[in-house]
Amino acid sequence: MSEATIQEYDENLMALLEAIWGEGFMSPGGTAEVDRYLDGIDLNGQSVLDIGCGLGGVDLHLAQHHDVARVIGIDIDQALIQRCDQLAEKYQATEQLEFRCVEPGPLPFKAASFGIVTSKDSIIHITDKQALSQDIFRILEPGGWFAASDWLAGYEDQPSAEMQAYIDAEGLDFNLASATIYADALQAAGFVDIGIVDRNQWYRQQARVEREQLTGALSEGLASNLGTDFLDHQIDIWNKMISALDQGQLRPTHLRAHKPLSP
Repeated sequence: MSEATIQEYDENLMALLEAIWGEGFMSPGGTAEVDRYLDGIDLNGQSVLDIGCGLGGVDLHLAQHHDVARVIGIDIDQALIQRCDQLAEKYQATEQLEFRCVEPGPLPFKAASFGIVTSKDSIIHITDKQALSQDIFRILEPGGWFAASDWLAGYEDQPSAEMQAYIDAEGLDFNLASATIYADALQAAGFVDIGIVDRNQWYRQQARVEREQLTGALSEGLASNLGTDFLDHQIDIWNKMISALDQGQLRPTHLRAHKPLSP
């Protein structure tokens, strides 16, 4: 599959997500959530890999506020990478930030290439959590950290009818897994100090605030720029998502794991 054929997020959807979540962000909480899942990890002078860099907001924040040496953001969507490059140029951060469009599959980096590997709500698109965990472990330096957030499944087997309705409405390539599957995959890869922090309760409330924005303060501008039908469809998605959140079927979660200094 060529780079050019992979595009799940069109311009309208990117514009709507940024209107809700802030410039450079495609998932909830913006920079505050990034700071929460990275809290306590020393980023000073570190080389960082961002898996599924989206619109580049995480990477810009790390460069501007966390004194990292460099950040490489990767994604399989060339349109997103172009937007990341534009963001870095806008804020004159090109010396610290590099963005690459990659093929799906193993991470294209040598062993022990990064001190930190992060990802904000993108691993949901990757099917094999075990293979990814092993690959992250491989490319981390001894003593390095994996710290991320992701959308997790609140079920081990099949989703509820409401959860399936939400997944269908999104129309994106979702591969959700439970906290148990994530924890087992990280442990099997060799990680220690594994931390999993459920954020469902927070986002149940936040999603309602976002829906109010879509039907209120942001409504007129989004309808004018993106079309009423598109906006109505997004509001329907939010309604279905809130039902899944209330059931506990959809669970935004922070993930953390440490690569030991020695085997």
